[in-house]
Amino acid sequence: MGMNKTKIVLDADVIIHFSKGGLLHLLPKILPEFQFIVLDIVKDELPASISAELDNQIRWMHNISEEIFGNTSEERREFARLTSTTGMALGRGESACMVYCLYNHDVVGSNTRDVTAYCDEHGIIYLTTNDFLFYGICRSVITKNEASEFVSTVRAKGSFPPVVDFDTYICTKI
Repeated sequence: MGMNKTKIVLDADVIIHFSKGGLLHLLPKILPEFQFIVLDIVKDELPASISAELDNQIRWMHNISEEIFGNTSEERREFARLTSTTGMALGRGESACMVYCLYNHDVVGSNTRDVTAYCDEHGIIYLTTNDFLFYGICRSVITKNEASEFVSTVRAKGSFPPVVDFDTYICTKI
């Protein structure tokens, strides 16, 4: 029996970026040594058209899977703390991703700055949209020009991953 792969738990913003940029189908090919998942709470936050695209990818390409969040009381308790208005008041999707990764030792895929402090505090690895693009370039899945065009396309469609120079951008998280 093979070993289970570490999971990359995708938050809505990364899914939306890769959908708007036309590369959602390539995302799992960038880091094939990981299993890509989306939590039910995150999937519920997606716009209908992107959710439909993701459903097709789950159903037909089998390179992203959906999992139910909140299987343990510890996960549910920490999720409630993070989403409470008296607590950190973080979004439901990003909170679910971080809590899942905290208790399962997986990797968060989120472009939201809100995850940075929590992930750093708890030793959770997180990857941003540009981190995925960086690894895609390093592994010849996409070119630097394609990555830059991707960011421009996504920004033109109303989402705002940071514009970076992929000649100098470096990610050493994994």
